[in-house]
Amino acid sequence: MEVKRDILWRVYLSFLGIVVLSLLVLGRAFYIQRVEGDHWRSMSDSLHQRFIELDAQRGTIYSEDGQMLSASIPTFDIYIDFNADGLREKKGKRFYENIDSFSMALAAYFGDQSSAGYKKELKAAFKKNARYYSLKKKLSFEQYKVFREFPLARLGRNKSGIIVETNSKRLPPFGLLASRTIGLSREHMASDGKIRKQNVGLEKSYDSVLSGRSGQKLVRYIAGGTAIPIEGSETDPENGKDVYTTLDVQIQDITETALLRMMQQCEGPYGTAIVMETATGKIKAMANLGRRPDGSYWEDDNYALRATEPGSTIKLVTLLSVLEKGTSAPNDIVEVGTAGRMQVGNKMVSDAERQPKPALTVKECFAHSSNIGMSKLAYKAFAKKPAELKDYIHRFHLDVRVPVDLANVPKPTMAPLDQKGSAEGNMLWMSFGYGIQVSPLHTLMLYNSIANNGRMMKPYLVNSIQHSGVLYKQFEPVVLSENICKPDVIKVARESMEMVVTEGTGRKVFSGMPFAVAGKTGTAHVSDGPIKYDHGVYQASFVGYFPADKPQYTCIVVIRTKAHAASHYGGTVAGPVFREIATKLYAMYVEKKDPSLYAAKKDSSAYFYAGYAPDIVNVYNTLKVKYADSTGQQNWALVYASNYQPVIKVNTIRKKRMPNVRGMGLKDALYLLENMGVKVTVTGKGKIATQSIAPGTELAKGVSVVLELS
Repeated sequence: MEVKRDILWRVYLSFLGIVVLSLLVLGRAFYIQRVEGDHWRSMSDSLHQRFIELDAQRGTIYSEDGQMLSASIPTFDIYIDFNADGLREKKGKRFYENIDSFSMALAAYFGDQSSAGYKKELKAAFKKNARYYSLKKKLSFEQYKVFREFPLARLGRNKSGIIVETNSKRLPPFGLLASRTIGLSREHMASDGKIRKQNVGLEKSYDSVLSGRSGQKLVRYIAGGTAIPIEGSETDPENGKDVYTTLDVQIQDITETALLRMMQQCEGPYGTAIVMETATGKIKAMANLGRRPDGSYWEDDNYALRATEPGSTIKLVTLLSVLEKGTSAPNDIVEVGTAGRMQVGNKMVSDAERQPKPALTVKECFAHSSNIGMSKLAYKAFAKKPAELKDYIHRFHLDVRVPVDLANVPKPTMAPLDQKGSAEGNMLWMSFGYGIQVSPLHTLMLYNSIANNGRMMKPYLVNSIQHSGVLYKQFEPVVLSENICKPDVIKVARESMEMVVTEGTGRKVFSGMPFAVAGKTGTAHVSDGPIKYDHGVYQASFVGYFPADKPQYTCIVVIRTKAHAASHYGGTVAGPVFREIATKLYAMYVEKKDPSLYAAKKDSSAYFYAGYAPDIVNVYNTLKVKYADSTGQQNWALVYASNYQPVIKVNTIRKKRMPNVRGMGLKDALYLLENMGVKVTVTGKGKIATQSIAPGTELAKGVSVVLELS
């Protein structure tokens, strides 16, 4: 009896424990469902839902006349999911039926391996159930269009397993032309594993403007890894803005070609040439060429901003300073001797060439580029207080970064002018181009102010920023200094620069010019970095403006020569490049021609317009005008004259592509464009003459177009 009671007690206790445990489980389940349900459901969603970033389209960089200088083009990466249901069903029947023809198509079009090689690789990936097999990378749009028609690929993603990822590649349509100034924009994998941008030039300076703002959308992943967008969760990306530069493609081409010709001839390590619009400070061309190991040249660095000892072009600073201070007058006589060497202060100064006579005027010292003469003028003005020269250098903006709209602009340097024992010597070296390092753009900015009658303009590269054809920001010329010197000093400087060309160091190279040029040669013995003075490397330069009487363009050419080059002077190396640029620009842009002499007479019988085809036909029928009609059942048409008879032709309209609305009335254009989701801005009256988005351009969501009526 005791045993039975003991067994029953244990059974009851176990049963009670099971009941309690069941109640706890049920209670916990109820609590999770009713109290914590939302929390756990959101946790579950987070495992199957994800925000995907939608890339914004990067803006385009244009020349001043609207030609593309840097644009984004789509590229396509092709992957295959060999675990896709369409490929695996019926033991891979669809895959094996198409593998031969698919491999043959790949081999025939891409030609990088045989069809047997493709077939072997694809079969191996299929057996491994590869989920993300990389087939092709960075296909162009033309290649992708062909690929879509290949066997298997044309069956669609679900049946073929083919996954297409679209990326963009930055492309400069003009290749070498101003490529270092325009810059590049590309992505790279940083050491922290994140994708970073590597930008230079305008691409870097205006990166935040060009990049736009990414959007995002929430997707839910279902069986097979397919992402399904969740309605109402999408934030559209904001495409980047377009940058319109001051560069002129034709001027850039002229400048680049002239510089390249001389670089190939002299085999120098690098050279740069810049053309600036005198009145505004707009940079019309900026060429930078560096020599590569194979002997070719490429825009590999922005040498226009590199600070170096300028040589004799800095003598303009000395001339302006001594005349402004009043210690010398334009026609004062300076003894330079006949030996080519003379002690000036505590330094022995040498001239590169013997001077034409032992005594020169101040203007002649500049024209014949006499180191002795210019250092004597500087000694007379600043020997007692060398630091005073620094004040003039500051006035001419040569001791600060050149204020151009580019990033990472280097700062000029100069030897100290306030230290006892070295100040006088440093001041004398600076007077003819040593002991101070400035960029070619600094020098150009100073000479441009002389061409501009003393007004110093800020050099700039960007005219405006536009968004979807609508002006976002306009940049205007900026005056850095209204008068860098007294008017009579500027007048003497201009006369001295004209003397350089007519009787000085630039006389030979500019002999026979059809128009007047003013400028200054420069030849600097180079010592920087690993290069020392005894290596025999020189920097040849010429800077000036044209026409001399009414300057429109200012230009500088700076070329670093190879060691011990036979020709290394500014007048023989840089001068010919300047002459070629000036001659071509004068013929194309400066010399005024009457266009009416060459214009064809307007044909009064010619016309062109467009619109809704049934309306056009109805008008002609009502007026009983004979016409030729090839539109068929199409709704939109173009009308033009042929043999004095109207011809009605189809105006092809494609989905998500910008239509050609030129020649239409505003009513038809608004109807067509607004039904395509395009926002329209209108200026003027009459028929549509121009549209800001070219016909055939792919239309992004929310895009705006500007229609100009005339």
